[in-house]
Amino acid sequence: MKTALVHDWLVTLAGAEKVLETIYELYPSPIFTLVADKKNILNSKISNAEIYTSFIQKLPNALKKYRNYLVFFPLAIEQFNLSDYELVISISTCVAKGVLTRSEQIHICYCCTPVRYAWDLYFQYLKEANLNKGIKAFIAKCILHYIRLWDISTINRVDHYVTISKYIAKRIKKIYNRPSTIIYPPVEVHKFETFSNKKNFYLTASRMVPYKKIDLIVEAFAKMPDKQLIVIGDGPDFKKIKAKAKKNIELLGYQPFDVLKNYMEKAKAFVFAAEEDFGIIPVEAQACGTPVIAFGKGGVLETIQENKTGIFFYKQNIDSLIEAVKKFELLEDHFDCNIIRKNAERFNKDRFKKEFKNFIEKILREKNSKN
Repeated sequence: MKTALVHDWLVTLAGAEKVLETIYELYPSPIFTLVADKKNILNSKISNAEIYTSFIQKLPNALKKYRNYLVFFPLAIEQFNLSDYELVISISTCVAKGVLTRSEQIHICYCCTPVRYAWDLYFQYLKEANLNKGIKAFIAKCILHYIRLWDISTINRVDHYVTISKYIAKRIKKIYNRPSTIIYPPVEVHKFETFSNKKNFYLTASRMVPYKKIDLIVEAFAKMPDKQLIVIGDGPDFKKIKAKAKKNIELLGYQPFDVLKNYMEKAKAFVFAAEEDFGIIPVEAQACGTPVIAFGKGGVLETIQENKTGIFFYKQNIDSLIEAVKKFELLEDHFDCNIIRKNAERFNKDRFKKEFKNFIEKILREKNSKN
């Protein structure tokens, strides 16, 4: 079938973009997106794709400050004319699912999450952006209210929802009152090697933004001066987090994949304190045979087997994390890197391709049988 792919924006290569890349491998098709920074996708599978952008692409500083144009996102996504396509696949964390389609078209949405900062993270977003009082706060609240109303109005533009975890399936049911099929996102497990001779350091890696809770990890290890922590990643909170680091904590900033891979393979454990919808990097750590110490909420409950491939802590605070590290060190010798690796392989890329293709073909067969 003639197919179109729709994505919110193409400015980095994060988890949602990895999903897009893999779907593009299955269905090489034109990609419609609000904005695209083609320099940042040069080495990706979609670098040669036919990419169409919205009017937001032409607005001032749109590639770096595209979120400033949030109020225009609904209008922009609705301007894409997809009437020539029989099958539309959207990969949505924001507005991609809101594209306009005709009744005879099939629209399948791989929904990574309903719009976080309009729904689940609304109050957290306002607090972290210091938008609780004043005229700017009032404008932001009005815009997010409008986004919620528009988001609800687009629910039935999607024929079939697919999502990344049971955790997000519950969110979709709660907000949209629609069922969704769970197909875990693709993780490039094959790029990592199992390393059994672990070194005496802990590792965390992430973009340094508030909800990733890297500051919590650094503060916890600052209270455990006998334990070494390596931190990889950059972002708006880097300076603030660096100021909290002690001698036992080394912040390396952004590092290329090979460096991250090397540290991930040799770390005695990977520490993860965010509440994530799925969480690709804990699976990548397990692909190295590295156990994970994780906050026990969100997608990690589906990817980590407690006391077999990792340890959970259930309060997102310093004391709870410190207790989890102590528990890990008591059980450290019981972790088997081969068992940990085998668990990660459940989420490999080939598995995603097979499951997603089977799902699409099932939907098409059902449509054909009705016709």
